[in-house]
Amino acid sequence: MIGGVAGTASGAFGGGADGSPTASGSSLPPSAAPSRAAADAPRPTPTRKAQPKRHKKAKPSHKPTPRTTHHRPAKTAPAKPKAPAAPVGGTAGRYASQVVALVNAERAKHGCRALTVNSRLARAAQAFSSDMRARNFFDHTDPDGKDPGDRITAAGYRWSSYGENIAKGQATPASVMDAWMHSSGHRANILNCGFKEIGVGVVLSGGPYWTQDFGTSR
Repeated sequence: MIGGVAGTASGAFGGGADGSPTASGSSLPPSAAPSRAAADAPRPTPTRKAQPKRHKKAKPSHKPTPRTTHHRPAKTAPAKPKAPAAPVGGTAGRYASQVVALVNAERAKHGCRALTVNSRLARAAQAFSSDMRARNFFDHTDPDGKDPGDRITAAGYRWSSYGENIAKGQATPASVMDAWMHSSGHRANILNCGFKEIGVGVVLSGGPYWTQDFGTSR
């Protein structure tokens, strides 16, 4: 059982009605001349208003000390880093290295430069093989809807192009490479001269589950 996919990022991967001002107001008619009686009436003597006493402000005995407030940023617990995939050792580790060697041997036959192992791609590949085993699925899209591009990005790999081959059930690196090389899509990923790096993930129990992640970084 095998599967393969490739992807690339794009080159470049919301007054008045007539507009005049209006005013309103009123005016009083001019007053008539005062009558004689009004003119001859004794004028009242103006009375002097008592002036209110002014109270002087008491001076403070001491100057108040200005208060300053220091704002300290709230302390937040640092985000826990995601645990990386368990390092591959033993037989699985040797199988991963053998797959890389076999891939480069095939590329050499077709004039492509050898791929170098990238730790982020290797981490993404190993995590995916482990996930397929743990959640019992076999597909490039995981049960959460994440595709290979999502996974290698999450692993910290900044890619301009990527490819992924997966397989299940082949017992050895030679047998899984034979299966991939006899499938056009998988073969195209292996012999894609544009790819520069690779990561291989192997889980032997319950499968084996194999993942190849190819990439070219930005």
